Amino acid sequence: MPQPDRRTEQSRPGVFTIRTPRVVAARRLHRRRDRDETGRFLAEGPQAVREALRTGAVAETFATAEAAARYPELTAGASLVDEAAIQALADTVQPQGLVAVCRQRDVPLAAAIDRAPRLTAVCVDIRDPGNAGTVLRTADAAGATAVVFAGESVDPYNGKAVRASAGSLFHVDVVRVRDAAACVEALRAAGIQVLAADGYGDTDLFDLDTLDRPTAWLFGSEAHGLPRDLDADRRVRVPLYGGAESLNLAAAAAVCLYTSAQALRRQS
Repeated sequence: MPQPDRRTEQSRPGVFTIRTPRVVAARRLHRRRDRDETGRFLAEGPQAVREALRTGAVAETFATAEAAARYPELTAGASLVDEAAIQALADTVQPQGLVAVCRQRDVPLAAAIDRAPRLTAVCVDIRDPGNAGTVLRTADAAGATAVVFAGESVDPYNGKAVRASAGSLFHVDVVRVRDAAACVEALRAAGIQVLAADGYGDTDLFDLDTLDRPTAWLFGSEAHGLPRDLDADRRVRVPLYGGAESLNLAAAAAVCLYTSAQALRRQS
């Protein structure tokens, strides 16, 4: 997180500073403990704030005077802050002057399943927030309606994950569960086939003939992959036609989710 320049001249009256209590409270949301305790998180930049506003997730918005002038449709009722305050609230080196405090969007697994999702992404023990946000964005683009973070996965409300999702965090059901095995069983009990993306899987993705069914894809961490004892209907590999040893998590997720999306669109 970039450090604010504490030498900034005192702000104009009515403009919040780094010491304003509401700014101080919002800054604490950079820590997972405070996000978990408050059920709030920070969304930075016009794209994320726009999508948060559309879904009613915004609790408070902070903007510099320049950002307020540039994005008037996003900053009605925003609290004006000085540059030092926005640097402290932001999680980027060059902030865009706009940060929203948002309500977390967790949905219970049972509620997500009750909505009869046709395509679901399940991230198991994914630790990298950039990967988590990219899977969120890819799943949303492919038409998935739920993304599950299972086991020891990273917090999807981490600032880097929120940015990497490019607003898609606000479009899908976000589910967090500790027990990945119980999650798989709940999905299967609802009639959803569970496929594990596995570079050493015994089934070629393009040989599958069941992708026109409701499907949940399991994706593991790049470092360790999926737990071997995690049950799935099939373990599926993306074929490699060149000399690359493997695909990274984001690329594998994109191929699997879009292959499913294409089959589901043909079937509908």
